[in-house]
Amino acid sequence: MPTSPAPTTSAGARSGGQRPILLDVAFLRLWTGATASGLATWALPFVLGLAVLDRTLGATDLGLLLAARTVGFLAAVPVAGVLADRHSRRSVVLWAGLASGAAAPVLAAGLDRSLVLMAIAAVVAGAGQGACRPAYQALTAEVVDADRRQQANAAMTLAVRVTTLVGPSLAALLAVFLDTGALLVGIGLLWLVAACVPGRGARPGTTGVTRDEPATTGGARGRSFLAEFADGVREARRHPWFLAGLGALTAVIATGYSATGVALPLVSRDDYGTEVVLAGAMTAYTAGALAGALLIARWRPRSPGRAALAGLAAYGFAPLSLVFPVHPAVVMAAYAVAGVGIEMFNVPWFTAAQREVAPDKLARVSSLDFLLSYGLAPLGLALIAPAIDAFGARPVLVVCAVTCFAAPAAAALVPSSRGFSHRPEPGHAEPHLAGADR
Repeated sequence: MPTSPAPTTSAGARSGGQRPILLDVAFLRLWTGATASGLATWALPFVLGLAVLDRTLGATDLGLLLAARTVGFLAAVPVAGVLADRHSRRSVVLWAGLASGAAAPVLAAGLDRSLVLMAIAAVVAGAGQGACRPAYQALTAEVVDADRRQQANAAMTLAVRVTTLVGPSLAALLAVFLDTGALLVGIGLLWLVAACVPGRGARPGTTGVTRDEPATTGGARGRSFLAEFADGVREARRHPWFLAGLGALTAVIATGYSATGVALPLVSRDDYGTEVVLAGAMTAYTAGALAGALLIARWRPRSPGRAALAGLAAYGFAPLSLVFPVHPAVVMAAYAVAGVGIEMFNVPWFTAAQREVAPDKLARVSSLDFLLSYGLAPLGLALIAPAIDAFGARPVLVVCAVTCFAAPAAAALVPSSRGFSHRPEPGHAEPHLAGADR
């Protein structure tokens, strides 16, 4: 097995040598599209929430539409993974973005007229969102050479965090001048940017990767969808570090994120009597994630996999800070640490998948990642509120915190988790700072 990926001519040519990653035109186009899709994804529930405030939607209607979007997302992710490995990843991004872009004005047309029409449009919007995820992950590996993918992934996640931080203020400002229908049309325009701006990547199966057998061309013609998806599952099983890390990530999202989504508002209201703790904790989390993305863009720990899993485990401090009455600053600090940790995990995780997974199966393996980690999150959200009612907030939060700490610790026991790689790590000679010898 080779000791390093063999960069393709197109990726190497596009990497731009020592230039900052955002000065690379091919990556900048991809980053712009991904940023637009992230902003559109975030904006939809916020704008629909504004429709509840102006009474063009009911609260129950909002819940139905968000559930419909989730159904579309989960249904599209595995399909898109197969299509993105069978065909051009760029084409999948294009059609997925166009579908979500077309759904937005349909949502606007259905406001205060047809909830059924809006639900169908929400399913389509969610499907477009879900289809973009694995395709963007695989397209990044085609556009950026291996040595710079960690910087590229950090730039991608940094954009997501910035839009999360700036987006609410921007949307609230626009809502002063525009009605909900116009804002929904604006979301459609963002999806058009996501669809049309990214450039063409390499053909599936042509990017270099560390693997045991040669790559095949993406998606053999004539095979069933299930057979091709099963190939992706088999590829994922070839990487014990991936299975262990995905199990840990799924556990943390299903418990830690659920504690944030349900328990934090309750604790902020009942124990502190103010929304300031809720707003401060979420802002601290986003600020911490920004700091984590900036740090991991250049830091190369000796054991990158275990460092990433330690970052994932740091999310346990978030539910732990809600167990006992502490100063609000402690809660905010815990959420800031969780934010730093989640990006310390995300960026090496995506980078390792792009490096280690067979290139013609990368989209399918990425779809499996999103399907399990995001797919089980609604289950956690659905169960945590009844659990709090049955057992009380404190025991449930303790279980969430212990799970967040224990699941990554268990994943770290898998030998290949040390470097998120099959490869041996000879002497750990790699420098601690990326670019120190480049």
